[in-house]
Amino acid sequence: MFNNAAQVWNHTFFWHSMKPQGGGAPSGDLAAAITRDCGGVDRFKEQFKAAAVGQFGSGWAWLVADGGQLKIVATPNAVTPLAEGQTPLVTCDVWEHAHYLDYQNRRPDFVQTFLDHLINWDFVAQNLAKAR
Repeated sequence: MFNNAAQVWNHTFFWHSMKPQGGGAPSGDLAAAITRDCGGVDRFKEQFKAAAVGQFGSGWAWLVADGGQLKIVATPNAVTPLAEGQTPLVTCDVWEHAHYLDYQNRRPDFVQTFLDHLINWDFVAQNLAKAR
């Protein structure tokens, strides 16, 4: 039951994590938090991509709020950061079904496209505001 419910939740969250003409850079409190905890937007993108590409097999890369700090984590299969007491802010699905038709086995290219052109910073900022 957990796996099915978590996969529905994770995928729904993933759809909200993207938008047409997304990407760019965050602003306001989110930008400040990313600078403070990740070393800036460019460093965040490097770390997030490394987590996504480094996830063995199927899973997810996440930016989460945890104890007042932002962290980048990867989870396998149906695991969600909610089960670890973390607040998800954004996720990228790295299961093959998310990228295979367009990118085949080029997961790094898919994740880069997600970060550069799809990430919904407005959604991330809303989630951060709720986490406080």
